[in-house]
Amino acid sequence: METKKTVLHDFHSQEGANMALFGNYDMPLWYKSGTKTEHLSVIHNAGIFDTSHMAVVTVKGTGARALLQYCLTKDMDSCIGMKKTPLTNGRCVYGLFLDVKGFVIDDAIVYSLAEDSYMVVVNAGMGGGIAKHLESQAKDGSVQIEDLTDVVGKMDIQGPDSARVLKKIIKNPDRLFEKMMYFSFKGGFSSCKGTTNVQLVDGTDVLVSRTGYTGEFGFELFCDVEHLVSLWNQILDAGKEYSVIPCGLAARDSLRAGAVLPLSHQDIGAWPFAHTPWSFAIAEKDEKGEFTKDFHGAKALLESGWEKYTQAFAGFDPRKIGAEDANYVTDLDGNKIGKILTCTTDMAIGRVDGEIKSIAENKELKLKGLCCGFVLLDKEVKQGDVVLLTDGKRKIKVEIRTDIRPQRTARCAMGTMVD
Repeated sequence: METKKTVLHDFHSQEGANMALFGNYDMPLWYKSGTKTEHLSVIHNAGIFDTSHMAVVTVKGTGARALLQYCLTKDMDSCIGMKKTPLTNGRCVYGLFLDVKGFVIDDAIVYSLAEDSYMVVVNAGMGGGIAKHLESQAKDGSVQIEDLTDVVGKMDIQGPDSARVLKKIIKNPDRLFEKMMYFSFKGGFSSCKGTTNVQLVDGTDVLVSRTGYTGEFGFELFCDVEHLVSLWNQILDAGKEYSVIPCGLAARDSLRAGAVLPLSHQDIGAWPFAHTPWSFAIAEKDEKGEFTKDFHGAKALLESGWEKYTQAFAGFDPRKIGAEDANYVTDLDGNKIGKILTCTTDMAIGRVDGEIKSIAENKELKLKGLCCGFVLLDKEVKQGDVVLLTDGKRKIKVEIRTDIRPQRTARCAMGTMVD
């Protein structure tokens, strides 16, 4: 299979990025600044990410909502806010697509663009597969499904200064940011028209989504692919006074792990989606233990009898043990109890008097970072208990936790993030 390149590939090469294959795309792992600087830039200021390797699928027609309601694990009729209201135009929701065995095909964010019109964002290389999966479940001709892989331009800006940077390149920024809550969006572009319009100062149509994959305040930006290089450069120029820098996949990985966010096909994948930190991605269960809606793969989840547990952990120093097949997890007595799914280092955190602190709380803290990630265990381990990661020679103590990096900004009120 031929290696693919995003339209920003020339920029990555010119900036001397360390490149690697991801989802069959040649992508930057880090730039000359290095992963630690990129990671901390998102915590302190803002960083930008090329995410145009991700895929977009549109689902339109009178049967679109019913099809997605059945295929997506999240209940679209009960998913917004504390009151669990239905998904409405301008809002988006995270969920999963499962196969008949309850295994994860991919995770996704579904955007309600307009009446009978949805945008589904999935991972690199998954556009065709998800489109075919949806087509296989469509009952009649009332739904039109289109795979827009490599047609949509996408980039992210993440970090506390994100809105301040965007404000400089968006027409009517006050209108954009007004009542823009977490997991909402405004705007659209040629193939994904929304009910509102958002344009850059130069007139380019964009969709601005208050979402991201770092745990920090920020946005995902969508446009027609031919405008992405210009958008990228405009944000870099506008962000100079805020020390905005490009960031690679390594910083994206360390940030998302510290925010307890899974990587599809690594932390979730070809096993039943059960006993994970991400139960919020599935329809809730009623008092009888049944899901509040039927969805593809639901029956398998209820009957799977899956007895393995995916749990998050944080270490006591920056050292890490990779997720290679030969590496594993033991209890303190040396008994093998599972495998490592993700192990990286969140460089914004450390332990102070035994408690995990973030430099977001206090920039003067001298923190060296902590390893963190996810393990798949043969038994459930209590929160606060210690297990060992090992490659057969080295052993690293880590603590099982429900949360890792404190003081994350993703859900901060918009009014506190815009001057």
